Amino acid sequence: MLKIAVLGAGHWGPNLIRNFHNHQASDVVWVVDQDESRLALTRSRYPEIRVAANAGPALADPEVDAVVVATPTITHHALASAALRAGKHVLVEKPIATRVEEAEELCALAESGGRVLMVGHVFLFNAAIRRVKEYLDQGKLGQIFYISMVRTNLGPIRMDVNASWDLAAHDVAIVNYWLQELPTHAAAHGGSWLNPGIEDAVFANLWYGGGVMTQHHVSWLNPRKVRDITIVGEKGMLTFDDMNLSEPLRLYDKMVTEQRSPGFIDTFASFRTSIREGDILIPRVPTNEPLRAECDHFLECVATGARPVADGRSGAAAVRVLAAIDRSIADGGRKVAV
Repeated sequence: MLKIAVLGAGHWGPNLIRNFHNHQASDVVWVVDQDESRLALTRSRYPEIRVAANAGPALADPEVDAVVVATPTITHHALASAALRAGKHVLVEKPIATRVEEAEELCALAESGGRVLMVGHVFLFNAAIRRVKEYLDQGKLGQIFYISMVRTNLGPIRMDVNASWDLAAHDVAIVNYWLQELPTHAAAHGGSWLNPGIEDAVFANLWYGGGVMTQHHVSWLNPRKVRDITIVGEKGMLTFDDMNLSEPLRLYDKMVTEQRSPGFIDTFASFRTSIREGDILIPRVPTNEPLRAECDHFLECVATGARPVADGRSGAAAVRVLAAIDRSIADGGRKVAV
């Protein structure tokens, strides 16, 4: 039975408390938050859990095996670092840090101390996202041409990081997981309307190996909640709609083929493309709670020493991409190396 301390009981923290306080594989023994009203709610719901306004008592408690960091992004590095130095395993919400150097430092601390460091890239535990990974590994879509990703909603509006760090962090982690590589270059534009210097919407392009390009539209200033992905390949196409809980995936047997006349091509008529309109397949994807799967995976890795799917290095890779997007925005959209 692992003992967990959860740092942060705000928007996302209660979900983590619920999953880890399961009385089977783990129990939450500490909840830390600077907001007394959040601690009062925790006391009323879980009177057996100790609470505190700062992380000191929880990190010093030898009973605590692991620490879950669900605080504002700008505090992730300091709290995760303190937890690792205290000998605790750490699950930190995405992004792992706001600077590449900080992310690399956390990875080094975890590796030198033999601790598990995992990042809360929860979409990597979504059953549909994992099914797409299987399709790509099987070559079902052939060579991938491009991936288009839209993640918008009206709020929640952040004051510490821009929409790219808050929202595109999910999609960058997804594509890195699917393709098992980092992009080589990034180019992006963003707009700040609510708070100067903090982009409310970002439009970014990323370039991966093999000619794969991804396009990202993220915004917390949009009238519709959209979680949509389109993958276009040489042998087929696929869409993922996270708002459609019963049928999130669609596979399209659609493609463009070249038809060439024999001999030397010297006229437009002797070269043309042919569009194939095939069937649309809606695969059966089991319904799961990605956060529960993520929490269970963390506990398993702590218990067995296995490397997490969303380990610190993959979290640092996402930070490297997000930092490149920021550099491009600051430089007027110039294409920059990741």
